[in-house]
Amino acid sequence: MKKIFEKYYSNLFLADRLFAALACCVMLFILKFFFKWLGEIPEIATLVIFLLLAVDVVVLYRNEKGIEAHRFTAKRLSNGDENPIQIELQNRYGFGVKLRVIDEIPFQFQLRDKDFKLYLKSGDVKSIHYNLRPTKRGEYDFGFIRVYTGSPIGLVSRRYNFDGAKVLPVFPSFINLGQYELMAISNNLTEFGIKKIRKIGQSSEFDQIKNYVGGDDIRTINWKATARKGGLMVNTYTDERSQNVYCVIDKSRVMRMPFEGLSLLDYAINASIALSKVAMLKQDKAGLITLSETIGTVIPAERKPAQLGQIMQVLYKEKTRYLESNMEALYSTIRSVIKQRSLAVFFTNFESLSALQRQMPYLKKISKYHLLVVVFFENTELKSLSTTPAKDVEGIYHKTIAEKFIYEKKQMALELNKYGILSILTSPQKLTINVINQYLALKAQQRI
Repeated sequence: MKKIFEKYYSNLFLADRLFAALACCVMLFILKFFFKWLGEIPEIATLVIFLLLAVDVVVLYRNEKGIEAHRFTAKRLSNGDENPIQIELQNRYGFGVKLRVIDEIPFQFQLRDKDFKLYLKSGDVKSIHYNLRPTKRGEYDFGFIRVYTGSPIGLVSRRYNFDGAKVLPVFPSFINLGQYELMAISNNLTEFGIKKIRKIGQSSEFDQIKNYVGGDDIRTINWKATARKGGLMVNTYTDERSQNVYCVIDKSRVMRMPFEGLSLLDYAINASIALSKVAMLKQDKAGLITLSETIGTVIPAERKPAQLGQIMQVLYKEKTRYLESNMEALYSTIRSVIKQRSLAVFFTNFESLSALQRQMPYLKKISKYHLLVVVFFENTELKSLSTTPAKDVEGIYHKTIAEKFIYEKKQMALELNKYGILSILTSPQKLTINVINQYLALKAQQRI
């Protein structure tokens, strides 16, 4: 009995039209006291309504599967990106129906359930499309697709429940990796915001001998091959390969700052995955080190096919900590793990010049053995505040403080460059582009 109740009665809802009809019947009974000529009209009207109600219920429940609905998503969602969600609906009733569709989305979005209304003719199939943008990594629980439908009589509605309890993992941003793949192989990198870098010197790794064509450097002519072939032949060279590229991610409290829903750690993770992808496409090896008050994960640099998936799987669960990063442990780990000169891209943030100076001794030691690039962040809110005209004394004070902090950030970059440490001071939304641009520039200049 309980199952029958849940199957039929728990999913049956009275419509507004039924309450309006019953209200009219009540009015007829009231009017009958004053107008005797109404006779049995109120009773007949009430009987007709209940007969129509019974017919409505039978029509809705006669077809066991009058409506079909399914949710289509990717196997995993991409953090910080718009992820497409599709709901496909089919009407198997012999008449057209109006549907109200509620998709129970995960609580992390802090939104009311997605609510859609549409009309389906008999046999029609329609799709609902919308996007979700997660801002935290982890597991996201989707609930039911609730579909409310009614017959043309419209006195009651029946609820259908589909696709309940679906859990999707939210991984670091991977939707735009295809775009960065094009950046790695395209000659027109300015389309992606990558500036062209003049290539310095000649790469030392020989590639092949080919026929001379207009525009080839005449200094690369191979005279021995030319003599054998009877036509001009030139040597071609390629960028040196199999260099180690390590992304070092700071997970301490300085990376908790939010920007457009994502923390600085999330931006650093997304940029690390994109850089690792591009480095592997350029035939380099990608590795990872994470740290906070202790060393977290260490993935030695490799170029095997599963390397990027391993990096993503590790970064999927990383979270910020509440303490400062242990730079001494980082230096010891780099010295013990990385045996040859490599590119180390250190994603961190500095709250003040004194904070940088506390870490400077370790940064200088790391830069003695490896090519170190320190990536830290602009405060875009302060930048916006500094460009806004002040309206009163308090506004002048706020603007002055903002300009002071902006100037201090630039001083940090100069302080790093003074000791031969490369730096990238960037806004969070331009982080990935700027980091990949720096990597390609270093490759073009043969510094790695």
